[in-house]
This record gives sequence, C-alpha cells and structure tokens, in this order.
Amino acid sequence: MVAGPDPGHAFPAIALCLRLLDAGDEPVLFTGPRWLDAARAAGISVRRLKGLAPRPTDDDTDAGARIHERAAHIATENLPELSAMLPDLVVSDVLTAGGGMAAERLTLPWVELSPHPLYLPSKSLPPIGSGLAPGEGVRGRVRDGVLRTMTARAVRVGTRQRSAARESIGLPAEDPGPTARLVATLPALELDRPDWPADTHVVGPLLWEPTDAILPVPPGEAPLVMVAPSTAHTGVAAMAETVLAGLAGLGVRAAVSMLDTPPADLPDWATAGLGRQDELLTKAAVVVGGGGHGLLAKSLAAGVPVVTVPGGGDQWELANRAVRQGSSVLVRPLTPEAVGAAVRKVLDDPAYAAAAREAAAGLSRVEDPVDICHDAAKR
Repeated sequence: MVAGPDPGHAFPAIALCLRLLDAGDEPVLFTGPRWLDAARAAGISVRRLKGLAPRPTDDDTDAGARIHERAAHIATENLPELSAMLPDLVVSDVLTAGGGMAAERLTLPWVELSPHPLYLPSKSLPPIGSGLAPGEGVRGRVRDGVLRTMTARAVRVGTRQRSAARESIGLPAEDPGPTARLVATLPALELDRPDWPADTHVVGPLLWEPTDAILPVPPGEAPLVMVAPSTAHTGVAAMAETVLAGLAGLGVRAAVSMLDTPPADLPDWATAGLGRQDELLTKAAVVVGGGGHGLLAKSLAAGVPVVTVPGGGDQWELANRAVRQGSSVLVRPLTPEAVGAAVRKVLDDPAYAAAAREAAAGLSRVEDPVDICHDAAKR
C-alpha cells in the first residue's frame, strides 16, 4: 500500500490495510513518517515512503510536474524495497502514483485507490472542480462542452508530463492504467457518467480514527455541533475560532475535533481537542467542516448533515455535490454571521437530516474493496 502522509490519503490507506489484515492478508504500508507509529500500533507493517521531499530541481508550483515527476522519483526510490518483499499486489493512492509506476516496473498488478469520488474527466460532465451539476438541455450541454474545451489544454499538458515521467524511468509513454480502481466514496457523492471506466468500483468511504481518545462534550441537552477544521493545507484559515463566534447565542453546544492545537479561551458550551470523530457523530446534530472528503463522507455515512466551509483543492466540488444531494448548506466566505445562520437553518429544517440518512442508506450498494484487491492479485 503506497500513500502520502496527508490525512485525507493516509487514513483511507490505513483503513484498507486493516480490512486486508482482517481478511488474512499481509498488508505493508509505505507512507510518510507522521502516521507510521499509529499504523504500527494498529497492527500494520509499515515502511517509510522515500522520495516525498521536494528536490532542488522540482517545480512544486506546477501541479502536473509535482504529481508525475515526483511519482517517477518515488517509484525509483522505493523499488528495491518493494521488489524484495515479493508482493502479489500494489495498491497506490491516486496522488501517490509512484506506487503504480513501481508495480509496472515489477510487472505486478496494481490497484488505484481514490479516497474521494472519481475525478477523471468525462465527456458528459463539466470539468471536475467547477462544482457545477451536469448541464441540462441544449444550453447546458453546450456550456459543459465549452468548459471542457477550456480545460482540455491543461489535461493534455498533464498527459504529456505523465508520459515524460514514465519514459524517464523506462516505462512506455502510454499509461495502461491500473488493473482496477477503488473509488472510496458514498454513491450519493458520485455522478453518473456514460463513460464510467471499466474495472472501477465504488467501495464506500475507507474510514480510520487516528486516536482512541474520547473528546468530552459540554453538559446539557442543547443540540451538539461538531466542528472539524480541514486537515488540508488548502483549508480555510482560523475556521474553529470563526465558527465558535458564529455559534455564540444560538443555544447549542460545540465540540471542536482537530489534530492541531485547539483554540484558547473556549466558552463553557464548547470543548476542543483530539478525539474519535465517529464517537462524536453519534451525538452530533450537525457538523461544520471544510468540505474535505474524509469528514464529509464520515458525516454522511453516520447520517449527520453538514455545513461546509470549502477551501481550495476539491473542497468546492465536494461541497456543491453535498448541497445538491440535500444534506448540506455551503458557506463562503466564512463569517460568524453566515456560519451561524447556516447551522440554524440545518437545525430548523429536518429535510437536511433526512437527506443525510438517505446518503447513508446508499452504502448498501457499495462493493467490497478486499474482494476487488483479491481479484486483481489473481489477474
């Protein structure tokens, strides 16, 4: 299993490792040092993923170069250790593509793990990241076609960068793709498309808690608002403090779940710190979060509606999908007044909680990622 250290990618990889471990397999996780001890404590064999640090020649302002050239470097750096393990299968995170390149060099089957909806371009969808619903009617289809044309050049540049990176380590320029893809999201957050790739499977969110600690909640019977600032570097700054200011006077309790240092001088109706989010979700009436897939999927899987405060990356896309599904209210820009009004709206209208429960019910339709991995290894 190869995944970078960002929680949105490392946590699903760890969750899948634990599923494989329970099935009697022997997963080995290659990731950044931040989560090695926690994964090891969970019973997973771990290795430090080499090649993550930028090199002097890297241009990290170019997303394509950062993904593809770094992937080729990661494949080369980790190839000896991967090869010595004689693996049957490599699972590579979608942003840590070096795992897949290393598997190709070893002529091994490999599976791509997307810890979010499928973000490949489609001939029937607006560009991923726009946050737009698929256009309807002639005008809507024309709009989507124009937008796809505007982004096509960037797609072509990325394809050329990937081809050059592959050739630099002795692989053919044309990427054959993985043996299979795991799309670790809820069906409610995925979009229909006529060009759904073969061997691509929606397997539901892969969720893992980085702690066994239980965050205490404030006493009382008022509705509990779970606040979870984004763990991504593209998240909105000072989110916890602003949200708490917006909740003041609403007659709610708040529990701020975060990996970083909690805010100082909390009001008596709020607590903050590191704690199991799955435990908090059993008590929460609404979640306020950054729109990252991990928290959004975890909340909807628990049937809890969300107020999303999207930052950069894919958070705008995901937040708008949740709004269209009916389980979320989107806030941008973040102000105390706006987030307070959004929380009040969700609490007062039971339709949001009903839509979240509907999203959770859709998990009955997902496939088993372990079965897919076993099938790919046999191939």
